Amino acid sequence: MPSKPKPIEIAMTEGERETLNVLVRSRTASVHHVERAAIILGLAAGRTATDMARELGIDRQRVQRCVKRVKLVGIEAALDDLPRSGRRPEITTEARLWLVGQACIQPKDAGYPHELWTLRLLASHARVEGLKVGHECLAELAPSTVWKILEAQAVRPDKVEYYLEKRDPFFDDRLGAVLDTYCAAEMLRAIPESERQAAIFSYDEKPGIQAIATTAPDRPPVSKQNSGSAALARRRKKGRTAMQRDYEYKRLGTVTLSAAVNLVNGVVQHAITGRHRSREFIAFLKSVDASCAAGILICILLDNHSAHKSKETMAYLATKPGRFEFVFTPVHGSWLNYVETFFSRASRSVLRHIRVKSKTELGNRITQYIDMCNAKPLIPNWIFGVRHEPKAA
Repeated sequence: MPSKPKPIEIAMTEGERETLNVLVRSRTASVHHVERAAIILGLAAGRTATDMARELGIDRQRVQRCVKRVKLVGIEAALDDLPRSGRRPEITTEARLWLVGQACIQPKDAGYPHELWTLRLLASHARVEGLKVGHECLAELAPSTVWKILEAQAVRPDKVEYYLEKRDPFFDDRLGAVLDTYCAAEMLRAIPESERQAAIFSYDEKPGIQAIATTAPDRPPVSKQNSGSAALARRRKKGRTAMQRDYEYKRLGTVTLSAAVNLVNGVVQHAITGRHRSREFIAFLKSVDASCAAGILICILLDNHSAHKSKETMAYLATKPGRFEFVFTPVHGSWLNYVETFFSRASRSVLRHIRVKSKTELGNRITQYIDMCNAKPLIPNWIFGVRHEPKAA
């Protein structure tokens, strides 16, 4: 005849008993915490493992595992799962380091036609080449495992981070000359216009402005509520309205915008041409010459475009001795030229999504925009080489 099961003795303090009682009555605690607290309280009250299993509707082995945890780590720690040993890592540290090293070389240097690694390509490469160098643990390497190894080392072999090599040996000298030009413009601003002996301009060209025509009329904005297509309405954000335009378009050619911002008063002089060769640049210099008072120095800040240093340009400047002075920005230093901020504003405003019927219309609209800018010019303000936001004249 089987013997009667004996109660399991569990000793606990009053504080532990109070904690377990609160946990059993909790409505927000996790299920396994409540269950284990009830098991411990029942066993401490003299019930058997079989009684607790029957009362809680669980198997007897679960109760015994709870008892084992209590004996190993104590009552409070037994409420949580014990730390598990887990699966032993199959890929060795040496193999991981070798894989990271392989990811840091270009695939073309390893005999592949690819410029950058993909996870699948790197995994297949490691499965073959890893065995040759003694890393048998990489024989069944999966792309997902490659990603985990590289992610742990913050290595992204599928990305390219671009940089710009410093190629101008006179960068610092040219930078100083540019900043001196802005300081000179600041000082000229404090002198009455009739007494100024120089005019300072920031010049550049913006080539390739496309004249694009629509192939169908634009439609007025349609709200989400008024949309005739349910699928289109679902794709739109709530409350958004936008003008509708056909995807198709027609290219009509390109124009070049040449602009010179007067760094003293902020007024923009411009010309719209089909190209930007030496002859167009010389024509622009002639228009600047005609707009400035006779006898004063015209200082122009510009980049190193070939048309600015061509034989034709130098020949024209020789006919105007003492009239023009060029200050060239460093190579790859267009960010030092203030006129680029004017081009940026134009790209984000008048040229954004622009559609025209001809190149003539495009030129007229650009001219209209520049006239609006000149009605209330923005004067650049440079202090100690730091460019501040332009202020209204």
